[in-house]
Amino acid sequence: MTTYDDRGNLSDLTATTERIRGAVERVIEGKPDVVRLALTVLLAEGHLLIEDVPGVGKTMLAKALARSVDCSVRRIQFTPDLLPSDITGVSIWDQQRRDFEFKPGAIFSQMVIGDEINRASPKTQSALLESMEERQVTIDGQTHPLPSPFMVVATQNPVEMEGTYPLPEAQRDRFMARVSVGYPSAEAELRMLDVHGGAPPLEDLQPVAHAHDVVKLIEAVREVHVSEAVRRYAVQLVAATRVHPDLRLGASPRATLHLLRAAKAAAALAGREFALPDDVQALTEAVLAHRLLPNAQAQLAGRTAEAVVREILAHTPVPAAPGVRGL
Repeated sequence: MTTYDDRGNLSDLTATTERIRGAVERVIEGKPDVVRLALTVLLAEGHLLIEDVPGVGKTMLAKALARSVDCSVRRIQFTPDLLPSDITGVSIWDQQRRDFEFKPGAIFSQMVIGDEINRASPKTQSALLESMEERQVTIDGQTHPLPSPFMVVATQNPVEMEGTYPLPEAQRDRFMARVSVGYPSAEAELRMLDVHGGAPPLEDLQPVAHAHDVVKLIEAVREVHVSEAVRRYAVQLVAATRVHPDLRLGASPRATLHLLRAAKAAAALAGREFALPDDVQALTEAVLAHRLLPNAQAQLAGRTAEAVVREILAHTPVPAAPGVRGL
């Protein structure tokens, strides 16, 4: 097993994430938990769905995270007339070479911002499926790998649904976590007026880490140890969603894998080489809730997927935290 000392000191890795977090928080006022979750998803090699009402900084969060890392960034404005080839790319006939030449689409970037993803047709939304899961794109029988690191940060508005296409379950399942930015506190909103009242803070935001730094962090997260008890705890939480009477669709095995990866990233962000049950607990709602479908009776009773996840957390026994010596 590769140790942190083989690739660098753990405190150095933590310092890199702190620089990224600090840069994003200069733009997103008063939302440290939201910024931390976004960083967790980045280090866990996942994709993030930001879902909230207009004007709370969904796109701003995505842009700030992208600009804080010196990597290639592309923004896709999802609209009803957007075509799949606009995302994946297209092969064009080159008359001089008398052969087809592949023109990469917007997905060929290390950080992809998908703004208002639910405004594109299901056909266009499905163009993201292969890239998000396999980190590659297949066009005309040719497979093209995507750069590393690769992350999709998508936003959508859950209240203005007219003229939109809700994401299908297969698409939602590919997002590691969903986060809602929420309204800021009064103090944070006052600071926002001071900071955003003049020049937009994104214009002054400079990269504080390189893409190869993020790759190094991802490699470190992969080596975080997860005990059998913590793994079993994650499996029990996910399995409980599949038999819950208020749900007609529980979480998939992919959700279990995403939950485990996110817990490892959270442990690395905390400076630990091992994951705790607390890491799993803290991320369960963000990782599982958007994948669950309440049944008709639960919807009529006003039961949400988030409430079901909290109930499952309350009734699932928590294993004892592993000691460092037992790792």
